[in-house]
Amino acid sequence: MNILKNVYRSTDCGSLRLVDAGKTETLAGFVDTIRKLGGITFLVLRDYYGKTQVILPEDCICELNKEDVVSIKGVVRERSSKNPNMPTGDIELVAEEIKILGKCEQALPFEIKSSQDVNEDLRLKYRYLDLRADYNKEMLKLRSDLMLHVRNFMHNLGFLEVQTPILTASSPEGARDFLVPSRLNPGKFYALPQAPQQFKQLLMTSGVDKYFQIAPCFRDEDARADRSPTEFYQIDMEMAFATQEEVFKVIEELYASIFERFAGKRPVTPFARMTYEDAIKNYCSDKPDLRNPLTVADVTDVFKNTTFNAFNGNVIKAIKVNCGGLGRKFYDSLTEFLKSREAKGLAYVHVTEEGEFETGITKFITPEQKQALSNMLKYKAGDTIFFVADEKAKVIKYADVLRNELGKRLNLIDNSAYNFVWIVDFPFYELDDDGNIAFSHNPFSMPQASIEEVKKDPLKAKAYQYDLVINGYESLSGGVRNHNPNMMVELFALAGLDKSVVENKFPALYNAFSYGAPPHCGAGAGFDRLMMLLTHNEFIRDVIAFPMNKNGCDPLTNAPNNVDDKLLRDVHIQLIKE
Repeated sequence: MNILKNVYRSTDCGSLRLVDAGKTETLAGFVDTIRKLGGITFLVLRDYYGKTQVILPEDCICELNKEDVVSIKGVVRERSSKNPNMPTGDIELVAEEIKILGKCEQALPFEIKSSQDVNEDLRLKYRYLDLRADYNKEMLKLRSDLMLHVRNFMHNLGFLEVQTPILTASSPEGARDFLVPSRLNPGKFYALPQAPQQFKQLLMTSGVDKYFQIAPCFRDEDARADRSPTEFYQIDMEMAFATQEEVFKVIEELYASIFERFAGKRPVTPFARMTYEDAIKNYCSDKPDLRNPLTVADVTDVFKNTTFNAFNGNVIKAIKVNCGGLGRKFYDSLTEFLKSREAKGLAYVHVTEEGEFETGITKFITPEQKQALSNMLKYKAGDTIFFVADEKAKVIKYADVLRNELGKRLNLIDNSAYNFVWIVDFPFYELDDDGNIAFSHNPFSMPQASIEEVKKDPLKAKAYQYDLVINGYESLSGGVRNHNPNMMVELFALAGLDKSVVENKFPALYNAFSYGAPPHCGAGAGFDRLMMLLTHNEFIRDVIAFPMNKNGCDPLTNAPNNVDDKLLRDVHIQLIKE
């Protein structure tokens, strides 16, 4: 118990026990429930710390509503009918004096206990009521405890906590910036930081050895279940005179401590490693959920001379799984699901007890192709082989979607488990939609080869870039930074960007590196996504105190909203009406 004892309360609603019987105490909180039984009025009083049953005197003239805020003085006594589901279930408070501190004068828009079942915009409009629910209080407590745990852990390892600017310059970092107009500099804008990337690298050039912060980051992106559309928090860190292995060691120790403390006895696997190339080859994803045992095979060569039009000229991926005798309805719904994700369709064959194929496309599969599939997939009686076919980029996407959906529908995933895998060796470059060389991940990463070797075949170059994937979610991204300004210019040139781009878009980094910079590397880990994993929430909005909705709007404050013309004039902005 850590409360202020005053005229409103002498203890909290979660602390009283049988040993307190006979004491006079004062509680304060919200009226959780009210019920009458045989002329006696019972209410449950709720505060941040817990709940206590209160017996109201028969001559009580207070008209109480649920969610009224009250202070109640009374005598603690043993309950005749105990409640083993409440920590305070052995006692009750017999009220002698009641003071109404805050009246709930309006009908509640929803039941507090079941607010999770309410329309999201309604919940967010009355978020202050939604947060009264026990599960949300537990979420806020966990969030606070996790943040403190991370801070203490990093401080104990000698990391220096530094706050980097919120108003900075716009720079091309992948997502859209949120822009802030400058009143004192007409026509110019600040940007909210997408990440503290440049500043933490500048700290390394400043002589800071190990930096971290739990940093707010802002990106104007579309919402997803696992991504906030406006802002999020990131556990950001950077180390001077370090290699990839040192970063891995720190992160693995940090995450092991987090999951040991906050995930209870749930199984935590060791940190595996997988190259980007193997992840795409075997799982069609650079963030595979390894709790799912299914793998993907490329069978394009098997069907290179096929007469099946859906396969002809396409890249073909196959997944083998035993569906346990599920009927036609399962396969039809799976096909429709894949089509809803923009795939053209889904083909499949069943393996009979005799080892033969059956279903519609069997007539297109030759004995030679059947044998090749057997050698590659090792199928057996009762298995189903699913096929998706399309151009390379699309078929990788659809195979990933199919693998994940099969894992869910067939209950192949242990939802209590946590599986960690480092994805390493990302390609440095890729071809853009126009067939030109472009950066594939982070232009500030260090290549794993000399600049001369990179120039010989840029598309074969690998980067010291890494992601930590947990249960199919990218939890962290980082890399070894390129601290050589001359090499940086040459690498940008390979992507068709001349020296002026580096100098003008990233002047602070480029100039700082020219004064001598130590080798350095680091990472940024999504704090909110980590909370999602620890609480087994499907939506990231459920682990944020005051989130935006899926449209990037806040029904509570009506943000974003219109502003007065005078404010626009002050910052030299004129709106263009569409």
